[in-house]
Amino acid sequence: MLICAKRHRMSDIERVSDLLGGRKVLGRKLESRLDLIPLVRAGLPYKALESVTAKLNISIESATTALQLARRTLARRKETNRLGGQESERIVRLADVAARAVSVLGSVEKATQWVTANNRALGGATPISMLDTDVGARATEELLLRIEHDVYS
Repeated sequence: MLICAKRHRMSDIERVSDLLGGRKVLGRKLESRLDLIPLVRAGLPYKALESVTAKLNISIESATTALQLARRTLARRKETNRLGGQESERIVRLADVAARAVSVLGSVEKATQWVTANNRALGGATPISMLDTDVGARATEELLLRIEHDVYS
């Protein structure tokens, strides 16, 4: 269960790991961001997608649509229980941004609301819909940084 940032200061990587299903799903404890590289390259277990969407209380369909992941491909991935590298990268981006939003906003509920709501600072797009590209992910992360430091956005 994802712990509120105010009660227990989880590190970013602990929060990301928790969103992705932790050791149970990933098969190992993440010590640093570098530990994600071989997991993404090999393809995350399909359960990582199920975990992050369940913990954020969003449907797999809405997440995959926002992240530009093909439904038919994901149906095949579910059968093999292994996502491809590109799908894994986008799921990790979602977990990264959601973990940061929990840290900045203080709860999973607030983070979910923020990630799924249209945002004027992102040109009216939802933060989750920006995560299908590196450029969009960076813009979303920069926005969270501005929020964290009380810079008008």
